[in-house]
Amino acid sequence: MSTVALQTLPCGADAAKRLATRLGLACGEIAVHRFPDAELRVAVAPATDTTILYASLDQPNDKLITLLFAAEALRRNGAKRLVLVAPYLCYMRQDAAFHAGEAISQRAIGNLLAATVDRVVTVDAHLHRTPDIRSVFPAIEAENLSAMPAIANALATGGIDPATVVIGPDMESEPWVDDVAGRLRLQHTTARKTRHGDRSVAISFADPGLLAGRPALLVDDIVSSGTTLIAAAKALTAMGATAVDAVVTHALFPPAMIAAFTEAGIRSIRSTDSVPHPTNAILLDEILAPALRRELPTTQLPETTT
Repeated sequence: MSTVALQTLPCGADAAKRLATRLGLACGEIAVHRFPDAELRVAVAPATDTTILYASLDQPNDKLITLLFAAEALRRNGAKRLVLVAPYLCYMRQDAAFHAGEAISQRAIGNLLAATVDRVVTVDAHLHRTPDIRSVFPAIEAENLSAMPAIANALATGGIDPATVVIGPDMESEPWVDDVAGRLRLQHTTARKTRHGDRSVAISFADPGLLAGRPALLVDDIVSSGTTLIAAAKALTAMGATAVDAVVTHALFPPAMIAAFTEAGIRSIRSTDSVPHPTNAILLDEILAPALRRELPTTQLPETTT
């Protein structure tokens, strides 16, 4: 009978253990030692026929090397199949060379991971001109799951004012906004964003009167610098929104930015646990577990699948 287990990088181990429990799997932690010259020594738990590697790839450079070393050790010790669960997938922004000499990071990382693992499962990958994540990973399986069902469930469970308008801070956020609003049966709209620089944007809305006297919920896939979110919150407050809350899949911004969000008028900001962060409030194991169940032998399937 084939065996399956989960192993995790140290960062994100809590989320990995919850996922392993939901799947009925053992969870081992990959050990990482840093030498004085910054080289890494990596040691894995005993290999299983299929090993699920949990690694959220924020702050990615050391993590990519760790994954490469872990995969080498697991393959050499008998792993026949490696499945990477990367709730946040790094280096997807740069999908083209916009200036002479630029590297296309999406292509480079896609090729690296495709040569290392047999399947990639991620959540709300930050893709622009790439319509299908399978094209990023040649010759292996890849799925880009949506966090919106988990986000909508959490919002519905916590209670949400039916007058709330779901807001996308830019056109790229429209698919997520449309999904969440549809699940919660709320009105929604998307802002027009004009970027003047890396940290300077202007936000406008086609129907400024829509928000007057109503709460607003900003929804986006990723917040890094926070510039767009702050500009959107200020615009919504100026339009008469009674409250502004925000929910995002990937919180990449420094925790110190929370004070700036509050100052800009954002009452609360919540994120999924795709990246460990003080704003984590929404667990992703409810969407990750179903995607991984087909990796389990029939005799290892957990009794409860909810």
